[in-house]
Amino acid sequence: MFENIKDQFPIFKNKIKGKKLVYLDSANSSQKPQAVIDAVNNFYTNEFSNVGRGIYTLAVNASEKYETTRLNIKKFIGANSETEVVFTKNATESLNLVASCFGEKFINKDDEIILTELEHHANYVPWHFLRKKKGAVIKFLPIDHNGDLKIDELENLITSKTKIISVTHMSNVTGTINPLDQIISIAKKHNIPVCVDGTQGAAHLDVNFDQLGCDFYAFSGHKMYGPTGVGMLALKYKWLDEFGPFLGGGGMIDFVSKKDIAYARGVWKMEAGTMPTAEVVALNEAITFINNLGKQNIINHEHQLTQIALEKLKNNNAVKIVAHPKAQGGVFSFNIDEIHSHDVSTILDQEGVAVRGGHHCCQILHDVLSINSSVRVSFGVYNTSEDIEILCESIKKCQKIFKK
Repeated sequence: MFENIKDQFPIFKNKIKGKKLVYLDSANSSQKPQAVIDAVNNFYTNEFSNVGRGIYTLAVNASEKYETTRLNIKKFIGANSETEVVFTKNATESLNLVASCFGEKFINKDDEIILTELEHHANYVPWHFLRKKKGAVIKFLPIDHNGDLKIDELENLITSKTKIISVTHMSNVTGTINPLDQIISIAKKHNIPVCVDGTQGAAHLDVNFDQLGCDFYAFSGHKMYGPTGVGMLALKYKWLDEFGPFLGGGGMIDFVSKKDIAYARGVWKMEAGTMPTAEVVALNEAITFINNLGKQNIINHEHQLTQIALEKLKNNNAVKIVAHPKAQGGVFSFNIDEIHSHDVSTILDQEGVAVRGGHHCCQILHDVLSINSSVRVSFGVYNTSEDIEILCESIKKCQKIFKK
């Protein structure tokens, strides 16, 4: 069903170094279908107004479209209510919101935060801020040689000082899909809240926030075929009552006087200032795009491509796959003997192949795996088996260049 899907993405009409574009960096950011691009343009051209700031027609219509997206995000992510969906500028801000607001109220000196060795810097640095500011302790749930979490060790990490567990849904380096059900079940036994970095999960996995039972789920629009500049945080409503505001300014207040300020209730308490209205409105088109394709169809497509690619790369003895997790999404990383990942990425670009070379904002994981960097391949709905053939041939050309 994805046969002619590239026709919906105008970027694939372009040439890179005279070659057809083979885009294999969707874990970084996905390409945008024409419907999403048109939605941004149409909003600025015909419908622009700020939201929640006026009662004239443009303002009312913009506000309605903004809230329609919130409602559809609620359905998309399986939240209990649209009042459990906060808009931010990206998943990084969503995770900072949780760390800041939770940490301000519930983290004190020597309190413990549990992360994993798979985490993106966005789900480590905000907790590090708390470690520096409050004297908190960060513990890391380790991985095994396959890149899977050692779930059996989680209970041993938990103490009476453990205040929160924050974990990625799917690794952006190895594609490891973490067993959230097990992690959340263990956490619930100890009455510990769980925050999930769903940046990779929201676009590529089946997600039901309510059924998962985690407290927070952070994700971004730009990784799910939507615009940059908009992120989301699904959270249990009780935390909106528990938390103070993350940012202060217009839009997040109920009453202001010289003596005191009363804050807005619910999600609006967390949405200060002018929000990315055009991006939020256009994000609704991205949700429609994914829904029309069917999430399970996307999962199956990306799984099939991953298996084909890994099988083909096994035939090249110089290619070393970074990890072999039991459950894997449409992401994997590799290295080529005696060739740095940046050099691989540069040479592949000459063939029109876009891959990411580096540590992918996961230096701890690379340290644990005893490698300084890797080349990452990540799939989207627009990728095909032909893209994999081009990738494999480009790797061989890269090897020939460095052999000389």
